[in-house]
Formats: sequence, C-alpha cells, structure tokens
Amino acid sequence: MARLKTRSFSVLPGFGLSLGYTLVYLSIIVLLPLSAVFFKTAEMSWADFWSTVSAPRVVETYKLSFGASLLAASINSVFGVGLAWMLVRYSFPGKKLVDALIDLPFALPTAVAGIALTAIYAPNGWLGQYIEGVFGFKVAFAPPGILIALVFIGLPFIVRTVQPILEDLDTELEEAAASLGASRWHTFRRIIFPVLLPAILTGFALAFARAVGEYGSVIFIAGNIPMVSEITPLIIITKLEQYDYAGATAIAAVMLIVSFILLLIINGLQAWAARRTGRAA
Repeated sequence: MARLKTRSFSVLPGFGLSLGYTLVYLSIIVLLPLSAVFFKTAEMSWADFWSTVSAPRVVETYKLSFGASLLAASINSVFGVGLAWMLVRYSFPGKKLVDALIDLPFALPTAVAGIALTAIYAPNGWLGQYIEGVFGFKVAFAPPGILIALVFIGLPFIVRTVQPILEDLDTELEEAAASLGASRWHTFRRIIFPVLLPAILTGFALAFARAVGEYGSVIFIAGNIPMVSEITPLIIITKLEQYDYAGATAIAAVMLIVSFILLLIINGLQAWAARRTGRAA
C-alpha cells in the first residue's frame, strides 16, 4: 500500500516571510536609530570627537555610570539569588505579596521611584537623617544614592531569570548529595550553582544594561554635581539642551560601544557556563 505523504501545517507564516518581517522590524526599531547615532557623530572631525568624549567631566561620568552599574548588577546577583531561593523553596505568610512586589520596579514610573528614594535617603528623609546623623554618611545627592537607585531598578531581572531554573531543579540531586555526606555548602557549590550560573549571568547582563541607560530614577537622588554625582545620560541631555547634537551623539556612541563590548563578554561567559554544565546556550 502506498504511503500517503503528509504535510505539516502551521498557523504561522513561512520562514522567508517571518525572516523578512523580523529584519524589517528590527531595522526600523533598533538598527536605524543606532546607526543614526554614528552617522551624526561622523560629522565631527577626529580631533573634535576625541576632545568631546575624553573631556575630564565626561570621563568622570563614564566611571560613575559604568562602575555603579557593574556594582549594582553584582549586588543584585547575590541578593537576587537569595530572594529567588526563598520564593521557590519556602512557604511563608505574605509570599504572594513579596513575589508581586519584586515586579514593582517594572511597573513603577522611574521618576516616581527616584522621588521616593530621595524622600527616604535625603538628609531630612526617613532614613537619611539617621544615616547621616549617626554615621556621618551621605546617601542622597552622592554616588551611594545612585547605587541604591540602580539596585532598585535592577533587582527583578535577577530574580525572574533565576526563579524558573530553581523551580525546575530536581531536589533529588540535593538529597542524593546529602545522603553521600556532602555538606549544604558543598552541595550548593558543586550541584546547584553550576546550573544557576547561566541564568545568573543572563540576569546580570539585563540588570547592567538597564542600569547603564537609567535616567529617571537616578536624576533626582544623584544631586547632579559635576565630577561627583553626574551620570553620562545626564551630560548627554545637557548637550542636547545646548543644541550640541554632535557632541551628545559622540558620547552616546562611546556608551553604546562600551556597553556592547561588556554585554558581549557577559554573553560569552554565559555560553561558556552553559556548555560547561551541558545545558543549551
């Protein structure tokens, strides 16, 4: 009996149409705006470009923006894993409320977050008056305030990337390790952490990318003091207000290139960790 040839059917369009739609959409939404930054920057001479992007005030904003973003993402990588672990492995009153509050930075307007943090950590704020009065440590209108704002907006990325991996992790592996005499720390380091590492790196990259370009929640608590608490997005806005469009795009191009390199390194580490643990990258 001759076999009937069956043809798989899909409600989605074919590969050619899907690929064309994807490329057109990405070109309009992503590639064209990014290329415009470089085209506008190309109007400057090399000497003007270098003098703009290497000015002492601008260099200090690079150090603060990238340094605070890396530190905030690192802090969230530690405490975010702890929060995800607590939400997955334990039951406690108010668990659903805590789980919902983690997504609050996603839904909260960044300006509202900045005003709220400033009200709390300002010298006359709820916590700021005690921190500065007792410890003599200034939070708001200083780099520590920027770090707190970046930690606040980046925390959900770590929790939401690690949480599904923990939910799928088989606890029988931990029980087997415990039955063989492994300590809790050894079990976590040799069994759990290698599985979580790709997800942690993914969350780290997302949190870092969000923090580098953050403006609304930082602008209120930073104080915006040149050479002290001025972030790179602010100096770009300042140049735009001065109608120095080429200078603004030059600084934006540097941020774009450095961010791309750092994200490329992080994605490379993520792929390496995935291959090392035998999971698909």
